[in-house]
Amino acid sequence: MNKDKKQIIFIMTDTTRWDMLGCYGNKDMITPNLDRLASEGIRFDNAYTVQPVCGPARSAIFTGMYPHSNGSWANALPLYANIRTVGQRMRDNGIEAAYIGKWHLDGSDYFGNGICPKGWNADYWYDMRTYIYEMKIDERFRSRLAKTMYENGGISEEYTYGHRCSDKAINFIKKFNDESYFLTVSYDEPHGPSLCPEPYASMYKDYEFPKAPNVWDTLEGKPEYQKFWAGDRVNHNRDDVKLKFPATLGCNSYADYEIGRVLDIAHEYAPNALIVFTSDHGDMFESHCLYSKACAAYDEITKIPLIIKSSENVRNTVFSSPISHIDLTPTFLDYMRIVVPSPLQGSSILPIIKNPESEHPEHPVFIEFGRYENIHDCMGGMQMMRCVFNGRYKLALHLTDIDELYDHETDPYEMKNLIFDESCKEIRNSLHDQILEMMNRTCDPFRGYQWGRRSWRPDYKPTTGNFWDMDGLSRQINIEGYEPDQLEYWTALEVMEPHQVPNRYNMERIIKMIADQKIREENRNK
Repeated sequence: MNKDKKQIIFIMTDTTRWDMLGCYGNKDMITPNLDRLASEGIRFDNAYTVQPVCGPARSAIFTGMYPHSNGSWANALPLYANIRTVGQRMRDNGIEAAYIGKWHLDGSDYFGNGICPKGWNADYWYDMRTYIYEMKIDERFRSRLAKTMYENGGISEEYTYGHRCSDKAINFIKKFNDESYFLTVSYDEPHGPSLCPEPYASMYKDYEFPKAPNVWDTLEGKPEYQKFWAGDRVNHNRDDVKLKFPATLGCNSYADYEIGRVLDIAHEYAPNALIVFTSDHGDMFESHCLYSKACAAYDEITKIPLIIKSSENVRNTVFSSPISHIDLTPTFLDYMRIVVPSPLQGSSILPIIKNPESEHPEHPVFIEFGRYENIHDCMGGMQMMRCVFNGRYKLALHLTDIDELYDHETDPYEMKNLIFDESCKEIRNSLHDQILEMMNRTCDPFRGYQWGRRSWRPDYKPTTGNFWDMDGLSRQINIEGYEPDQLEYWTALEVMEPHQVPNRYNMERIIKMIADQKIREENRNK
């Protein structure tokens, strides 16, 4: 038996709001397996996606880099060729890695291209195209219609994508019982068409989801694009709105059932594994008169469930400080004792997992948006947003629209936009500076003076005092270990820091760069 083995089982669903789980306070939700997992580990009450769209959200989870840095900043945009996923980093460090389920990062259609990316075990690769190609033509069409759950006896458990993903995950856990591994199980459920067998298909047929006060939001003082998104909803009597989502909620409980199958096997074969559950984003469910997900930073689509169980003696614990999906890949690598590469833009939360009740430095979380889909225009087309949330205040910058500022302490449902409230000027401007610094630090290719010069901060000036040159920062990121170090244009020397200020021919700086590079070359030659 391999006593030094370390195993990670990472489970995720698609479109699960945090309040679609019983353990997050909605006792009407039938999710006993995830509720049990929370009682056995840590429930993170302020976990956030990086972008509330399937592909970009996943790009951050599996690379540890923001969508604007990794290339997949909209659905149907693939990762840049030089970006490495956590699977490849695991495999290159001698750790088995398998990905079972929805991928959505190859630039193909919704179902993927069926090709296993580098680093992941090809024998277990099972994206949605693989699943679709197992079916006959008429079965493919049937698999996209929610009404098939109620016709001709409904559908069987074995027919669903979730069940087949669970089967493969169970097989993997048993087979690699005595090895270190990183296993991802990525369910498409409860994302539409939300197929599931009985009794789940009818479980919520008469149920109404609780209405939050922001269902009555008139969008006064909010961005114009949100009013386009809402359409006629703002003119309807919101008292008459019924929040009935039987297919979504039924499939959500079915996903919990399938996850339970995997957790039961993990309990037997991998009792000391690090088990992580999350979802990529949520759904508006008519809050703010909006539906589905798109360019917004509202909690309904950006706040997600995150539950972590480890071999540490930590049970039934709640962690309330902000946590971001950007931190997951660094955490996975850290857990496997792999050095976290500097290009990764998050931080390991392993110290929190080991001892959540001790003091930990708090960091704001950043959320962004570019566009919903690359291959067609929908959900407003391009809508550039950058957002920061510090646990109380949330500032969202909309490049071509009105910005938003919310105080979660006095306004937890994000109803009143405080962006022009001068009593909030100090915190607003501080958060603004944090967004601009993050865009510089991560080499955001969509930087521009417009992000700094906002109508509510007309006196803002970049660090250099020159709007045309912005802050004069480099845009280059070195992908350590996988490509030659990039060279700076002005000096032809290696870029030492991705955000260093070039200042063109500043000799003092160039002399230091030459000295540093000589030291690096000497170390390489030893």
